[in-house]
Amino acid sequence: MGIQGRSLAVVEATRFRGHDPEYHGYVQLLVGAVIAEAESQGWTVSRLAADDGVDALLTRTETADAIVVMGGEDIAPRFYGGGTGYEGESRHLETADAAQLALVRRAVERETPLLGICRGLQILNVAFGGSLVQHLGEETAHRNHGVPIHEIMASHPVEVEADSRTAELLGSTRVDVQSAHHQAVDAVGSGLRVTGRAADGHVEALEHETAPVIAVQWHPEDPGAPVGQLAALLGHLSIAARIPQATAA
Repeated sequence: MGIQGRSLAVVEATRFRGHDPEYHGYVQLLVGAVIAEAESQGWTVSRLAADDGVDALLTRTETADAIVVMGGEDIAPRFYGGGTGYEGESRHLETADAAQLALVRRAVERETPLLGICRGLQILNVAFGGSLVQHLGEETAHRNHGVPIHEIMASHPVEVEADSRTAELLGSTRVDVQSAHHQAVDAVGSGLRVTGRAADGHVEALEHETAPVIAVQWHPEDPGAPVGQLAALLGHLSIAARIPQATAA
């Protein structure tokens, strides 16, 4: 049963990745973990794909009380003034990009609680005029290279700003994370605050200055993530919506 009927939209770029069955399978694991934890906290969850377009996604999330924007493919460079042909470039889903960008902008405008994960952080940044580092290179702490997809997550620490919502949720200013990204925030979008960085200086957490919107570049939903990290970050949505979290019977 949901939290007083409260609904959570978990939004992916696309539901199906038939070109890469192993990647598709791993995404199902990650999204499933978010849905399971959200339902355990009492949310009624809708799993949605953004590749049906802006109008469809905005209509289907019109009454959502909170939103999670999940990880996925690279954002098309035209949305942040970048060029194509960069090293490590993945396929682009421009229809999904446009839909998620519109969704995040509306969430900020309406002050709808939102959590962005990995690509979700990059979507938040680009939505407000930010740009991306297109490739971090092969020698990076943010992703394991040349390994099977289930081994791609890299473990590394993140320093979190003490006065941030993220630090309050996680109960620490230093957290260990699981990440698998080859892109990162470059210029920071308008109205956003950097609240977490990796040892190499790359942005790992963002928060909107006024709206109840936070995002992390890592994957708290990965099976190797510290216990309780996903639950804590999803707890932001209940706190921001000012509704009680479900408790175990």
